[in-house]
Amino acid sequence: MAQGEAVRDFRKLTEHRTDVGEDGAAYQMPSPKSGDLMQVIVSNGGGWDHVSVSLKHRCPNWIEMEYVKRMFFYERETAMQLHVAHNEHINCHPNCLHIWRPQNEPIPLPPGWMVA
Repeated sequence: MAQGEAVRDFRKLTEHRTDVGEDGAAYQMPSPKSGDLMQVIVSNGGGWDHVSVSLKHRCPNWIEMEYVKRMFFYERETAMQLHVAHNEHINCHPNCLHIWRPQNEPIPLPPGWMVA
């Protein structure tokens, strides 16, 4: 996404929405794989788009995270999951994963042949 381009307004996505606030919204939606209920919280404050995905008894899997990414980010957008340094790691929920995207700068990517 180019700098200055409008970001998706998560509050306008109403299917499965349970709450909405100034900087984001909360959703409960079935997993596309298992049907388990996923809790999804989205926000776009502080220069970042952020989505957290959790399930009651396990972490989300790749299929679920990809489904959520496609729901809350445009197809042309790159978003990321982060593995921070050990001393910066905070685990507030053992079954929660996050997707991030900076709003005002591109995410550096390796060459395409390395990602295949």
